[in-house]
Amino acid sequence: MEYTDLTTIHRTIINCCECPRLVEWRQSVAIHKVRRFREDHYWGRPLPGFGDPHASIVVIGLAPAAHGGNRTGRMFTGDDSANWLMEALYQSGFANQNTSEHKEDGLILHNVYITAAVRCAPPQNKPTHEEAANCFHFLLNELDLIQPRVVVVLGRFAYDAIRHYLRLHGIKPHSSAHFAHGVQETWNLESRLLTVLISYHPSRQNTQTKKLTRPMFLQVFQAAHAILDMQ
Repeated sequence: MEYTDLTTIHRTIINCCECPRLVEWRQSVAIHKVRRFREDHYWGRPLPGFGDPHASIVVIGLAPAAHGGNRTGRMFTGDDSANWLMEALYQSGFANQNTSEHKEDGLILHNVYITAAVRCAPPQNKPTHEEAANCFHFLLNELDLIQPRVVVVLGRFAYDAIRHYLRLHGIKPHSSAHFAHGVQETWNLESRLLTVLISYHPSRQNTQTKKLTRPMFLQVFQAAHAILDMQ
């Protein structure tokens, strides 16, 4: 399935009901809210990407958080992972503020577009392979339309998604390549260079155990900035 513009992709994503398990879960979360958000009106639907439609950098996460994006209606908003990401983008000059609280909080991204491999909040943050496959065409079309120079993948799931994207464009990623924070890969993709920067996901599991620290995370976006400056 091919789309000619991001607006059409976004509209299609929001109305998607392709995966019954994810539909049931995202809607259930929106009804049976956690206590701290019991007064909030939950989005409870799939989430499109957001940011600069002409961005040179695309950031790819796993999926919306159950009480983050699934609540607010915007990817990487309203939770700890969101604030880690916005702090790094702000310090790197890609965002006008260092927090991401809700859709109308005034956040503006500069030269960055944020998206995810899967668009519905999955139970235990674990979409199935079939669910990921159902969702992949959205990411494929976003990347083809935006044509970024740098892609930052947050976590192994996003890394696998970008490798699949490269294979579909005739590139065979090295079989020996492995997922590791700070690794950088550059490919010649249809007459343009595409650099993939790998980061651990800023989940609590990684940040609270210090597997991912703020300096480590910031370094990835500083590297993205440096790549744009050189090209």
